[in-house]
Amino acid sequence: MSAAEPTILATSGGYARPERGDLALGPLVHHAIGLSRPQGRARVAHLGTASGDQRSFNAQLGEAASRAGVELTHVNLFPMPTLDDVEAHLLAQDVVWVGGGSVANLLAVWRVHGLEQTFRRVWEAGVVLAGVSAGSICWFRGGTTDSFGPELRAVRDGLGLLPFDNGVHHDSEARRRPTIHRLVADGTFGETHCTDDGAGLHYEGTELVGCVTERLGARCYRVTKGDDGAAVEVALPTVELAR
Repeated sequence: MSAAEPTILATSGGYARPERGDLALGPLVHHAIGLSRPQGRARVAHLGTASGDQRSFNAQLGEAASRAGVELTHVNLFPMPTLDDVEAHLLAQDVVWVGGGSVANLLAVWRVHGLEQTFRRVWEAGVVLAGVSAGSICWFRGGTTDSFGPELRAVRDGLGLLPFDNGVHHDSEARRRPTIHRLVADGTFGETHCTDDGAGLHYEGTELVGCVTERLGARCYRVTKGDDGAAVEVALPTVELAR
């Protein structure tokens, strides 16, 4: 089955540290799977484009998925696509999970391979689109990134499935919050939705319908420009996921 509406879960989390092994699928990944309403074993496609399709991380994630009973496939684009028909493969999944890294590089590579419209069709078909960090920002109009160097910059060429901008790691990296506030205040960004580490934003269609977290105290936020021209940040009600 697929989600009832085109669905995105945009996060700053998703992975956990298990008692044994290197990596586990965290509650945010399992929440994305639940939103897809899978029949039987969940099918998840992982795209690690933003970090160059690192085979070592793919192996760790594959082991984590196997322990969780999830059928995971890796859609690698380096050094060439691993599939003849990426779109057909993605349409056959319950969830597409996009990893973190360089969102600027991710967007450039996706466009070289003609995937911009592919993701829109996959989203409209009811496959849940989800991801962490760069894998969150990509679904929006834009967001803040260190893709170009240590100083955060605005990236403005996201896929635009969601008509907002996005901030990630809002509580864990000191420059993230003030940069978002500056970019909203000066008009570079419009309404911006942000996540602390461990939090996720749930959209049905283009409407934000809920906020969830896998880490106690982590929140989601809406940042807009006030009447006085300054950024106004509002913390949103956030539900803690079972761990």
